[in-house]
Amino acid sequence: MQTIGMIGGMSWESTAVYYLILNREVQKRLGGMHSAKVLLYSVDFAEIAALQDAGRWRQADERMVTAAISLEKIGADFLVICCNTMHCSTSAIESAVHIPLLHIADPLGAAIRKSGLSRPALLGSRHTMERDEIIRRHLRERYCLSVLTPQGGDAELVDRVVCEELVRGQFLDGSRRAYAQIIARLVGEGADSVIMGCTEIPLLLKPQDSAVPMFDTTALHAMAAVDFTLGQS
Repeated sequence: MQTIGMIGGMSWESTAVYYLILNREVQKRLGGMHSAKVLLYSVDFAEIAALQDAGRWRQADERMVTAAISLEKIGADFLVICCNTMHCSTSAIESAVHIPLLHIADPLGAAIRKSGLSRPALLGSRHTMERDEIIRRHLRERYCLSVLTPQGGDAELVDRVVCEELVRGQFLDGSRRAYAQIIARLVGEGADSVIMGCTEIPLLLKPQDSAVPMFDTTALHAMAAVDFTLGQS
């Protein structure tokens, strides 16, 4: 079994879900008292969020690189970033370490294509929805997916709920209903699926909130990490 290096804390709510999935799935596959070999570098999300909001992306990249190098030095065999938005640091990390980085968009894109779908709607932080290089370009160029995003007030609401509620452990029925309405509008615009593209969104939404399939980036990423750590990818 390889050792997983997790860059987490963005937010710790979803990092805890990663840890749960990793250990439960390893135990399920190997049986007995087995659990995942994990090294966790958990950042202070307030510091990262402040850099994002100030547009200081180079400094945010540097924080991610520091975490990645630290994990490599203490024995991680590969890395996962437990956050969609901070996959903007992918190139910087890959240039700084000698171990693989398992990109969150790869298991996501594979799952969408396997389902025969091609026009997903992306919900996430405003950075993830707006910045093409975080996951949208990856999905378009590697998996030929045409990604839709909310616009205007809908985009603002999705981002506000992420930043003011979900990362603080608040999962409110009113916000869930508002997300369901936004999803319905995106389906009306042609979306054939929904990407829960913030690692906390799966903690809010339920299957009945969407008329089309929803893809959980947290679960897909964690399961891919289990495949990788056990040599089953």
